[in-house]
Amino acid sequence: MNIGTVSKKSGVSAKTIRYYESIGLISQADRAENGYRDYGENDVEILRFVKRSRAMGFSVGDVSNLLDLWVNKDRASADVKAVALKHIAEIEQRISELESIRNTLKNLTECCHGDDRPDCPILEGLAGLAIEEKKVCHK
Repeated sequence: MNIGTVSKKSGVSAKTIRYYESIGLISQADRAENGYRDYGENDVEILRFVKRSRAMGFSVGDVSNLLDLWVNKDRASADVKAVALKHIAEIEQRISELESIRNTLKNLTECCHGDDRPDCPILEGLAGLAIEEKKVCHK
């Protein structure tokens, strides 16, 4: 199978497939006599696994680790669970950070008059001139 066919079957762009090969996330494809990459069904399954893992937000390093665990039939499920639990903790941290950002932006937009005046609490907040978490409006 050529890279275009594998791309369609896996849902991973040809550019991304070449990138994954270049960083060693997936094995380099065999080459056909014409020099083109030649993939098999196993490559499609691996790329689907990578795509689903990346869609779940796993880092490239974690995906590499999960791929190793996936192909290792002697693995302990505890090892896989540990990777997933670590990822959940990272997601929860990001959620907390995003909630803080949202609250700050809500505060700044509530403080903004949104009219023809040049003063803007949003820009002041981005410049670090406004108090972020406490609602301080000068309306």
